[in-house]
Amino acid sequence: MTSRIRHPYLDHPGPIPFAHRGGAADGLENTALQFRRAVEAGYRYLETDVHATVDGRLVAFHDATLDRITDGAGRIADLPWKDVRHARVAGKEPVPLFEELLETFPEARWNVDVKAEPALLPFLELVERTDSWDRICLGSFEEARVVRAQRLAGPRLATSYGTRGVLGLRLRSWGLPARVRRSAVAAQVPEAHSGVQVVDHRFLRTAHALGLQVHVWTVNDPERMHRLLDLGVDGIMTDHIDTLRKVMEDRGVWA
Repeated sequence: MTSRIRHPYLDHPGPIPFAHRGGAADGLENTALQFRRAVEAGYRYLETDVHATVDGRLVAFHDATLDRITDGAGRIADLPWKDVRHARVAGKEPVPLFEELLETFPEARWNVDVKAEPALLPFLELVERTDSWDRICLGSFEEARVVRAQRLAGPRLATSYGTRGVLGLRLRSWGLPARVRRSAVAAQVPEAHSGVQVVDHRFLRTAHALGLQVHVWTVNDPERMHRLLDLGVDGIMTDHIDTLRKVMEDRGVWA
């Protein structure tokens, strides 16, 4: 594990356990209730996603539309907050505003996937207004979006690599020439993608040599959790928060 802490967000003793969407296995992903369950289980790091409504309100929600997991329908980007607020996840829990989550869980740190470009500026404005820089790591599959965020916010914003950055890091780990963005603090990656192993000793060694942490998503099987921790990853994101906690407790690394 890399010993150098490049941003206050990463100040954590040992491997970081992340509650992915609060612990999506319970079917109430990205809801205040599910995040509260994770916090009460001892999780300090919470993973979520944000979209912006048509009137610029940031909601913690993964999909572009309400259809899959709520009793509502429609694209969030086309709907005002007054309509989105009535949707219920699994017919039970409201879709939360990200600002409310920051206020409700003041000790939590948030790993945030900005899912669409219209959400980026409202997100950065919210982090500025609430002075939450030390509590946020921004990620996106779109490398250009992360680069733009970093350019606007500077080093006070922790960021992870997008898809292109991860590819560059993987190529470098194989000894091939590739440029990598030095402003990131973490590579947040799947263990494998499309049949290609992403996380192995060479990948970790290359990332750590650049001062990057490696966080792996989304890991729900205890054997895989043990294997990745044996390998030396710096964090694991999971839907099964009780499973990851037990694995880390058994290994003596639950902080």
